[in-house]
Order: sequence, then C-alpha cells, then structure tokens
Amino acid sequence: MFKHVWKIVAALALVVGLVGVAHASAAPGLRLQYRNSSTGATTPQAEPWFKLFNDGSSAVQLSQVKIRYYLTGTETYRFACSWAVVSCSTITGSFTGLAGGKQYLEVGFTSGTLAPGANTSDMQLRFYRADWQNFTQSDDHSYGAVTSYTDWSKVAVYVGGQLAWGTPPGGGEPSPSSSPSPTVTPTGQPGGKLFDDFSYTGSGDARLAQRGWTVRSSSGGPGVPGATWSPSAVTFPGGLLTLESSTNGTGSGTVQTELSTSNRKFFEGTYAARVNFSDAPVSGVPDGEHIVQTFFTITPLNSNLDPNYGELDFEYLPNGGWGEPSNIMYATSWETYQADPWQAVNTHTAERVSFAGWHDLVIQVSGGTIRYYIDGRLFAEHGGIYYPETPMWIMFNQWFIDLQGATTPRTYRQQVDWVYHAQNEVVPPAEVLTRVAGYRAANTTFVDTVPGSAS
Repeated sequence: MFKHVWKIVAALALVVGLVGVAHASAAPGLRLQYRNSSTGATTPQAEPWFKLFNDGSSAVQLSQVKIRYYLTGTETYRFACSWAVVSCSTITGSFTGLAGGKQYLEVGFTSGTLAPGANTSDMQLRFYRADWQNFTQSDDHSYGAVTSYTDWSKVAVYVGGQLAWGTPPGGGEPSPSSSPSPTVTPTGQPGGKLFDDFSYTGSGDARLAQRGWTVRSSSGGPGVPGATWSPSAVTFPGGLLTLESSTNGTGSGTVQTELSTSNRKFFEGTYAARVNFSDAPVSGVPDGEHIVQTFFTITPLNSNLDPNYGELDFEYLPNGGWGEPSNIMYATSWETYQADPWQAVNTHTAERVSFAGWHDLVIQVSGGTIRYYIDGRLFAEHGGIYYPETPMWIMFNQWFIDLQGATTPRTYRQQVDWVYHAQNEVVPPAEVLTRVAGYRAANTTFVDTVPGSAS
C-alpha cells in the first residue's frame, strides 16, 4: 500500500494531451511504431521500444489501451521499463500464455490521456528470462531487426477490448475481457477458516490482540508526511469495524487508520469482506481530499525488488488521485517494487464509477490465478509473475495521498461488517455469503482455525 504514494509525481507526468475519454469507436485512430534496441537473433534480453500515436479526432484514455507483443515459447519471463517519456511508473507489463506453445507480453497504462495528433514518445521496454538464460527471439511473431521507429503491424493494440491496430498471429486471440463465471479448481485441500464480525467494544478491547489483530499506532507510510495512525479513531459501533480518518489540511493535523492481522499466515484460498465505502466526509468541509479506502493482503519488502514480495489490493479512491480526476476502484496485484528510484512491477484493473455504499469483496488465490470479485461480479483476473509467493497479512486501512489545505477539520469513514478467509479453497462469492450467514445464525462471532504464522 505505502508504495503508491511515490506514484503521484509520475502519474501527473503521464497526461500527454487534452483531458477526455475515447470510447471503442475512436480506437481505429491509434497507430504503433516499433524499434528494436537488441536485434540479435539470440539475446539475453529483448528490448522492444514503442511509440503510440493518436491519428484520430478524439482523446484516448491510456488506461483503456493494451499493447500486445507476441512470443514463441513457454519460458517464464520478467518485464521491465528502462525509460519512458510518460514515466515507467505508469507502465505495466504481464505475460499470458496462448495455445501452441506461444504467449504475449501485454503492456498497459495506469492513467493519462493521448490527445488527437499526439504521441507518447519513447517507451523503452525490455524483458528477459526469469533464469537469465539467453533465448531466441527471431522466431517471435512481433520481432523485427529494425533500429529506427517504423509503423509495425506485428504488434497489436487494443482499446477497451477492441482491436485498434496490428495483426495478432493466426488471426488473433480472445480480446482482453474476463469470463463472467469462470470455473476454478482448488489447488490444495480445504484448510482452516477465519471469520470475524468485529463484535468488539473498542480498539482497546483485549480480545483484538488475543484473536490476532493489531490496531496500528506506529508512524510512517503510506500517506502524507507527519500524519499519525490513531487507534482511538478505530471503533466498532454496532459490530462494524469503523475507520475514521481526518485532517485539518496539515500533516500534523492528519489522522489515518489501520487494522491488520498480527500473523502473516494467509496464502492460497479465498479472502472476503463486506466493506462500506464513502464518497464524502461524514463531517467537515470541503470534500475533495485524495483518500484511499482499502481491503488488501500484503507481505514485507525485505529489499529493493524483493522477489518474495506480494500484495493483492482493493483500493477505492472516492475523489481520485494518482492522476485520476474522480472516483475510481483499483484491483492491483504486485510482484515487487523499489522506492528510490521508483520502479513498480504490478498489474491492475480499474473502473471509474462511484462505489459508495456496501459491497461484498472477494479475492480468490489459486492455481497461479488471482480473481477479484465485487458483489459477485468478476472484476479482475491477474496471474503470472503477480501471483504471491509467500504468506500474507490481511489489512484494512484508510489514508490520504495528499491534502486540500483548507483548515476546517473533516473526517472520512470506511466501515467493514465482516471478514472471511478459507485456506486452500476456492469459494464462489455466493457461497461465501452463505457461510457467513451460517456463522451468524449460529451466533458465532469469531473463528480462526488457520494454522501457523510467518515472521
């Protein structure tokens, strides 16, 4: 979570044209140029560089754009961005397998727009085998030994799931979209369960620690410099975990809130929570603070680009932030990152609508795939290098990206009705609700049979 604060400057730099959104009807106006900075038939690292042009009459929202570079072979690769005018922090890359021993690198963007007549300028990208062995690239569909930028139809560009440029191999593959009801097979035997409906008297209730919860009081990120994390702002009225984060426009006058599991023992299986997001402060004016309301799992970053790092996020930004002008919901899966200089290895899915109100959030982690559901609807599906490697904590927090500066105190509220985890079991969203209802019918307020812990 805390690393997102570093994206603010980079995200602002990504806006390369007029503010506006192009729908799929504007997609044919896009054109891609390619050059190769490592042209050898065999190489330790492929280096495709791209420029994306908007030859149409409407601005294109870059977060709706996907660029696909097609490879031969099933090896595991790692993606990196060396340098980009639009900032590497706003560029994502992931690999997806295809039939016939092929795959593609999909490059995406986290924010920004491309105005009519504009282009992104250089995006200097690279990828390499996870074992750092040399590989043959000359048999890749998208490969070309061109050393200056050239219109290149062997790389495909999609906008909003519709092919806008290029020719995929063999006539194409399914466009970027998710099945509404995929069939998922568990990878392990069903294990322990965690359920808590947050029936506590307050943040000082001794049962919180006894049941494996920590209310944060330590300083540090994420959030604005000088902010504090206040246990007294974490309450449980009516059995609802309530996070009330407030500010008077100054860092020292800003309070943020967080509740997390004490043990890092949660890995594959199903995570779920019923969360109430809000679009406006419950007290004080003006509204408009860039605040983040969350449900996520995370591991510690033990070193820059730690390969064992992992993070699976639901993040709601009611007033935008990170270059976004208004409310947006993110589902983000992380492989790793480093803070200075900032380098992020993640992938995300986003929707730009209000999510104010109660929502059932589910994350399934199984068989190399992460699936995010909102109210029973498949919201995002990630995998590959973004799949977690080690056990995680479960967390909820609410924090400020930046401040409006007005001096009237204002308070934002996020609430959680319950949290549930089923170890090593893929539980459909509807079944999660059935199980939670069963606990409540039996007057069961807390269960934790998930074994073990991690340091």
